[in-house]
Amino acid sequence: MSISKDLHPAASLSGRVESLNWPQIEAELNERGYAQTGPILTQSECEEFIAGYDDSNAFRSQVVMARHGFGRGEYKYYKYPLPRPIAVLRQSLYPHLSSVANQWEEAFGKSAEYPMDHDKFLARCHAGDQRQPTPLLLKYGEGDYNCLHQDLYGGIVFPLQVAFLLSAPEEEFTGGQFVLTEQRPRMQSRVEVVPLSQGEGVIFAVNHRPVKGTRGVYRVSMRHGVSRLRSGWRFTLGIIFHDAE
Repeated sequence: MSISKDLHPAASLSGRVESLNWPQIEAELNERGYAQTGPILTQSECEEFIAGYDDSNAFRSQVVMARHGFGRGEYKYYKYPLPRPIAVLRQSLYPHLSSVANQWEEAFGKSAEYPMDHDKFLARCHAGDQRQPTPLLLKYGEGDYNCLHQDLYGGIVFPLQVAFLLSAPEEEFTGGQFVLTEQRPRMQSRVEVVPLSQGEGVIFAVNHRPVKGTRGVYRVSMRHGVSRLRSGWRFTLGIIFHDAE
């Protein structure tokens, strides 16, 4: 079912992010490595993102997945300056997630290294020659899928990212489930299928997350992807907080 066109009619995009239940999101991230936000983007905002896919002036590059063995489908990376809604999402989500990121660093025995201000973190990326923006718009048609992967892009990596489903499941497409796998040391991989509604985001670990075991904290490696689309068109907005080389 699609979301109502008047979701949060009086709230700004940053206000919607601030109004999320961040203690619950933090708890879910620590427990399982991902958390759902509930719908944040309105139906009209989702439609605007989708309509903008064909605006070549908004993007710096396009990737056809089959050419690289990534799966089937395609995506485009936005260029700077980012469209305002994407910049707002990046700026407003980051401070909340940097708190979790620093907790994870400390769990791994490292000092907290992620500043609360996203601009300061980007300055670190740019000083390390990672200057290309990474927010992207993904497009899947019937039979398309995205292989399990990690969005790293360089030596400086922020450990969390967010994907927003822009299309209405069961109305505009079928299949195409968001999938996460978790590789635990000396154990077989565990799979999570995350059902999303239109306009909803899923926050998840980019690479590793800490898990407390009987002998202390260990690293769990996580990957994400999208299962095969059975019909229709599926668009996703990806918000990655580190820039690329």
